[in-house]
Amino acid sequence: MKIHEYQAKELFRKYNVPTPEGGVSTTIEGISETAAQLGLPVAVKAQIHAGGRGKGGGVKIARTSEEVSQAANAILGMTLVTKQTGPEGRLVKTVLVEKGVGIKKELYLSMIPDRSTATVTIVASQDGGMDIEEVAASTPERIIKVQVNPLIGIRGYHVQQVIFGLELEKPVMKEFGALLRNLYNLFVDYDCSMLEINPLIITDDDQIIALDAKVDVDSNALFRHPDVVAMHDPNEDDPAEAEAAKYNLNYINLDGNVGNMVNGAGLAMATMDIIKQAGADPANFLDVGGGADAEMVENGFRIILSDPKVKGILINIFGGILRCDILAQGVVQAAEKIKLSVPVVVRMEGTNVEEGRKILSESGLKLINAADLSDAAKKVAEIVA
Repeated sequence: MKIHEYQAKELFRKYNVPTPEGGVSTTIEGISETAAQLGLPVAVKAQIHAGGRGKGGGVKIARTSEEVSQAANAILGMTLVTKQTGPEGRLVKTVLVEKGVGIKKELYLSMIPDRSTATVTIVASQDGGMDIEEVAASTPERIIKVQVNPLIGIRGYHVQQVIFGLELEKPVMKEFGALLRNLYNLFVDYDCSMLEINPLIITDDDQIIALDAKVDVDSNALFRHPDVVAMHDPNEDDPAEAEAAKYNLNYINLDGNVGNMVNGAGLAMATMDIIKQAGADPANFLDVGGGADAEMVENGFRIILSDPKVKGILINIFGGILRCDILAQGVVQAAEKIKLSVPVVVRMEGTNVEEGRKILSESGLKLINAADLSDAAKKVAEIVA
């Protein structure tokens, strides 16, 4: 689960990680009032779940009251487009105003779980404030990686590796070491899947401050963190994904035109791959689970068809827990109820598969039987071509 920058900074302050003084507002007047309370200059920052906000015009420095008003009017209510939002962008409904600080040096610092080594990997660079991907591509030697065994935890030698790798000066070494340890504890305590600060700055008076903050928490661990659950912003949810969650459907919106309905996450991934191999593009990931009934199929159809890009649907079901004839009856009922408007290719295997195929073929609806997964992908690719 992603949270906003201002929410991540609340967690940072809980772990004694310094951040700029600031306040959040959802109105033009509130932004101006917050800036006046903080004192100029201030940074006016759009709060959306995406990086690259500065390049998209979502972060502005205001040195006068007039500039604060201009920044507030420009950012609040804008549709902010970045590399991470896609061309549709995100509507800015909340703004963070922070007191300006003098910057002597910008650093990059992040932590992520590395499954290949079963470690928490600290990633750091002297080139903060820049696209870390560009730094990694053009000057990879400037990227530092330090791997921490979570069973042992962060130790002094880990801290020293990062300090020396960043070539930090002596006045900031102790403060940076404490900050790094605190961030690691936050990362572990909150079951984070990502923690990033870009930039982490050294001020003119040798203070270290997290000027930015990004935190993702593993959704499977949210039952342990009600304070993070309370930070959920429904405005940042994809409408179709939010609707699917109401019915316990695992749905992810994609850019293609072939809707998918599959029982099982692994089977869904394989289905999307074979659709790509057939020359088409999946419009979504949708796992209805092993015990899908007519109601779940109906809700799945409705959510898939809410995407105007969908020209055809592929249903790929292995009938183990769910018999194929029961599934077929559910598909027919759901298709009739929602007045299915696009062709549907159905690939079924498992218990009572022949009975299921017969039900589909005799339904009189746009339900096309497929012999196997390859045949299904070929047929649906021809439909959407």
